[in-house]
Amino acid sequence: MKNASFTLTLASLLTASAFTLQAAEEKVLNVYNWSDYIAEDTIAQFEAETGIKVVYDVFDSNEVLEAKILSGSTGFDIVVPTSDFLARQVQAGAFIKLDKTKLSNYGNLDDKIMSMLDETADPDNQYAVPYLWGTTGIGYNVDKVKEVLGDNAPVDSWDLVFKPENMEKLQSCGVAFLNAPTELFAAALHYVGKDPNSVDPNDYKDTGEAYKLLKSVRPYVTYFHSSQYINDLANGDICVAIGWSGDVLQASDRAAEADNGVVVEYVIPQEGALAWFDLMAIPADAPHKDNAHKFINFLLQPKVISEISNYVWYANPTPASKEFIDPEIIEHPGIYPSDETLAKLYGAKVMPAKASRTLTRSWTKFLQN
Repeated sequence: MKNASFTLTLASLLTASAFTLQAAEEKVLNVYNWSDYIAEDTIAQFEAETGIKVVYDVFDSNEVLEAKILSGSTGFDIVVPTSDFLARQVQAGAFIKLDKTKLSNYGNLDDKIMSMLDETADPDNQYAVPYLWGTTGIGYNVDKVKEVLGDNAPVDSWDLVFKPENMEKLQSCGVAFLNAPTELFAAALHYVGKDPNSVDPNDYKDTGEAYKLLKSVRPYVTYFHSSQYINDLANGDICVAIGWSGDVLQASDRAAEADNGVVVEYVIPQEGALAWFDLMAIPADAPHKDNAHKFINFLLQPKVISEISNYVWYANPTPASKEFIDPEIIEHPGIYPSDETLAKLYGAKVMPAKASRTLTRSWTKFLQN
């Protein structure tokens, strides 16, 4: 019986080893990234260089991504959460630690950004690599907003979208808000003089100042969506959006290419705004972890990541890439802000579970009413 047991055990080990080897050698990579967030030929370049077939899927909110990640069976090899969401997901054991011996280009990353992420989201930078970063501000159609609100329209202030008297007029040309509750509440809290990273659940209830502020302009918002506003701004179908810097600037670029007479601008409001970082991480259940490391390392090349910044109009965390980035992007204050503007930006911190649940319930109620 001992010999039979030994033979069975050995056979099982050999079978398991063969399966592991086969899985490691499978030339497949499953990526889950934000929509409109990579250059047109990045995937093709990676596939040509490595022979790995990329299956690329997209999402448009951190909440959608988090639901998949925390389900425990994502099927993805690379996901791209924003830093505050990643911090919570790390605590839940959602990701593996990176094997930095497989990331020969890791040294290309900006030390300041890595230090900031170390302090706020990913201690010792163990689980993630920054992909792109930007701000949450205001995009607007220059001519239509002037037509509706006149020459003195407060386009450089949150007053544009948080004062009902302005929004009541702007509804005639269309206003879009992100469907991103943590970011909208943070902006509203900051506007009313509270901590944008408040951990007090009362600040997220429908009795709180932030909720009441958002509720006051709710009737005038055309829709809440985190990607539709790009084309709608570019086409002139809406005139204002609370949106992400690069998305608004993509809209501006598309309008210019179409030569349709639409001029779109992006501003970081003078009161300050959220600065966020989207990070690449490998889920604990990723079926192709080695391929995931290869993809991350590929994107850490200055020339590769510069092409993504040139296409999506977001800043990246690789300083050496700047020599390959279009001057128009490098010099745009909405992409690479001045020191004065940087001082007014705030980051996002991990929200405690109770406050997070309250925020989620309030946002659901807010959208339904």
